[in-house]
Amino acid sequence: HYAEVYHGVDCTRIAIDPRFEGMEESLGAVYYNFPHSGAIQGFFDGHPLVNWRHENLMRLFFRALRSFVKIGGSVKVSSNMGAIGVRYSYIVGSAIENEFVHVETMPFLEWHLHRYGRSYGDKRDVYKRPDAKNNQSYNAQSADRDMVYCFRYEPSGEKLGAQNVRLPPTLKVLTQCTDGPFRHLSEQAKKNLATQLHNRFVTEVSGTHVG
Repeated sequence: HYAEVYHGVDCTRIAIDPRFEGMEESLGAVYYNFPHSGAIQGFFDGHPLVNWRHENLMRLFFRALRSFVKIGGSVKVSSNMGAIGVRYSYIVGSAIENEFVHVETMPFLEWHLHRYGRSYGDKRDVYKRPDAKNNQSYNAQSADRDMVYCFRYEPSGEKLGAQNVRLPPTLKVLTQCTDGPFRHLSEQAKKNLATQLHNRFVTEVSGTHVG
């Protein structure tokens, strides 16, 4: 269908991705189906030590879009009503603070892309790929609770301040964690894991975010 497909795109940093050079203010529509910031082994998405990553994903996604979406352009983000990772409040709140007006919320099954097959995006897809036909097998999230949040870009023309993001937990907080992957670890192993996670989190929240 004469489509170009780019792989390995970081949707929070498209402004510094050379493949998008020259596309500023040219996109009339952007769809993001079931966003997720990536699993942290041993933690559920809703755990406070990792949930901040999902909120930042939405904040930085909408901020990055400001440079590329046309005025009046459409952005649609789908998510399950029961999602504990990227929650609906993160989607709507991040859009509004970046001047994307909430137009409507509609059931995913009523959208023209309702046949979209969900995947985990990790090694589970090898043996546990969700059913693309009726989408009933993804982490107990039924398809009739999938929603599409629709927005329209209406910039005020005023320059926005730097995008606020949630900061990761401190090394001290991570070291004191007693559940998730830290359960049953020795003190030294806890310190090692806390250091690894802290370094990863700091790297994720650092860097250049343009929009």
